[in-house]
Amino acid sequence: MRRRDVISLLGGAAVAWPMVARAQQQPNRVRNVAWLGVGQAGQPSPYLESLRAGLRELGWVEGRDLKLSTFWAAGLDDMVAAVRAALASDPDVIVTQEFMAIGMLQAKAAKPVVFGFSGDPVDAKLAESWARPGGNFTGMSYLAIELVGKRVELLKEWLPDTKRIAVLARPQHPGVDLERRATEEVVKKLGMELSYFPYVTKTVMPQAQAAAPPPPAQTDLETIFRAIAADRCDAVVVFPDSVMYEVSERVAGFARDAKLPSVSGWYPFAQKGLLMTYGPNVRELYRSLARYTDRILKDAKPADLPVEVPAKFYLAINLKTAKALGIEPPARLLTRADEVIE
Repeated sequence: MRRRDVISLLGGAAVAWPMVARAQQQPNRVRNVAWLGVGQAGQPSPYLESLRAGLRELGWVEGRDLKLSTFWAAGLDDMVAAVRAALASDPDVIVTQEFMAIGMLQAKAAKPVVFGFSGDPVDAKLAESWARPGGNFTGMSYLAIELVGKRVELLKEWLPDTKRIAVLARPQHPGVDLERRATEEVVKKLGMELSYFPYVTKTVMPQAQAAAPPPPAQTDLETIFRAIAADRCDAVVVFPDSVMYEVSERVAGFARDAKLPSVSGWYPFAQKGLLMTYGPNVRELYRSLARYTDRILKDAKPADLPVEVPAKFYLAINLKTAKALGIEPPARLLTRADEVIE
């Protein structure tokens, strides 16, 4: 062996030895991921299970190199306690669901936060921009503005005599103005009319918006139902968010009793009894959040990971509701449906 090869070999060994020694002295560290979800402990969550499945696909094994701690809040009243408990667990990454992300923002969390959020993350102050979040928050939004008008078009395709729709929305939801404008545009294009019914609830907003005008007083859902009926609307369009989902069964019951077709954006709204939903597959979105979690655990910075939107969409039709309304879905819609609920 030539002298220079021996020197090179010895030099490489000198560099490699400390690395090997460190690897032997420090076994693979178990990484701690905190799930901060909407719901109650002990109840099944398809979104948590989707995250788990995504992490398994990327090679993370709970009990070997991953600890997944879960923290829950059923609503805004117990959100603060859940946020504090999640932070106290000293996680490497926090994965949040819906308004829990804003709770983390208000708590000024310094840990990396990956969110699944139904609104506009820039409007909610979770990110500086979609392309470069800039802080320690990133994730996916299922605000699919381009689908807002499509839902109205599907409704009109099924029921061409529809002339006036009621839009039921929560005005505190980040991005609601974009949804409203998109709906108004397609309603005008289709020669229809729109009545807007805001459902104002208790909310949690970023500190940066503390100087904004106070929201209007909370509204009673039954009062809104009576107003929709008095306005002689032909159908109801529900802008989806986690708070609207909490009351979706009541909305579906009202729409069914009033003989009003109803449409929203997430499949679980159809499960609760709305006639039709078209929008992102939210369950798959939480599987995708595993990609963000994996990259951050491997030292990527949330500030550099763009906020994404889903690429796949899901059409669901509730045949039971259709029968209660006395309407038959066109064969072409049934053929296009990803799921028909009977």
